[in-house]
Amino acid sequence: MPQQHNSTTEDFTALLAHIRTWGKELGFQHIGISSIDLKAAESSFEQWLAAGHHGEMEYMARHGSKRSRPADLEPGTLSIISARMNYLPPAADPWEVLHNDARAYISRYALGRDYHKLIRSRLQKLASKIAEVNGPYAYRVFSDSAPVLEKPIAAQAGLGWQGKHSNILTRHGSWFFLGEIYTNLPLPADEPVSTHCGSCTACIDICPTQAIIAPYTVDARRCISYLTIELHGAIPEQLRPLIGNRIYGCDDCQLICPWNRHAQYSKETDFLPRHGLDNVKLIELFTWSEEEFLQRTAGSPLRRLGHERWLRNIAIALGNAQTNTAIQTALQQHSDNPSTLVREHVMWGLQQQNERTNKQTC
Repeated sequence: MPQQHNSTTEDFTALLAHIRTWGKELGFQHIGISSIDLKAAESSFEQWLAAGHHGEMEYMARHGSKRSRPADLEPGTLSIISARMNYLPPAADPWEVLHNDARAYISRYALGRDYHKLIRSRLQKLASKIAEVNGPYAYRVFSDSAPVLEKPIAAQAGLGWQGKHSNILTRHGSWFFLGEIYTNLPLPADEPVSTHCGSCTACIDICPTQAIIAPYTVDARRCISYLTIELHGAIPEQLRPLIGNRIYGCDDCQLICPWNRHAQYSKETDFLPRHGLDNVKLIELFTWSEEEFLQRTAGSPLRRLGHERWLRNIAIALGNAQTNTAIQTALQQHSDNPSTLVREHVMWGLQQQNERTNKQTC
């Protein structure tokens, strides 16, 4: 990344004002600037990795210093443009879905289209607009597409503070995506905002698997989002009953957060629920063939699961549901599934159903 900039500090301050305006026009709720000094975050991240809290997410440790030292990832980087975009869609009441064990709970961010392309496209437009006005410069756009410490960067850029659940929080909640532009422009950095969690521990207390092992520290190996999305093998048996009807991700720590009472719905139509996935029966999803799964999850974050893990997750949720013959029949129909992984979780689900039935008849 070549370093070519002859403008004054005043010029870059004026440019930043324009960048914020352009960002809002492109649908971002906040644009901030972070320096590239992430030493404090680097230390915390290395401790997290050393404790094994990343589980099987080997990619988290793969890139050495590149994740915490932006100039190692993109030489010449002098500042980082950090952006956030609201994603909360108007959808079925999440608490009602969570408390109806015949229904499937899917994390709110995954109900619509995959956000990566949209965020990246908007950031690219912002980067191009900067070049159009300021002249050629070096930059690189990110949206979960490289080893980037996006949450510490967002916090340094003043987009919010890190909550005790480790997500970035604002006075309008935490239902937003983050994206970054690494640039060789020496833009003036913003000041971090103060934290406003106080003595509240609502997110820690509600976590179904107690994955938030200390304020600001999540052990991914216990986190339902990790278990249902990142983990490729069998989900540990002792954690299966705690997953409930969550088949893709978990939002409990955000749903309970007092600041999310002030959350605003996203205006992006791409984030609206598709195929009624905000309030759909588990049994219906369990009948999807692989072809149907691929067709109905095209362009969706759900696609990354693959049909096998999709069935794995639903089998657990069906096992956790109140006993009835329809659920038992649905599970039995997959008892001879070609996948060893699916069969294991189906048999577990049937065992849970049978044990519940036996208790009711005693």
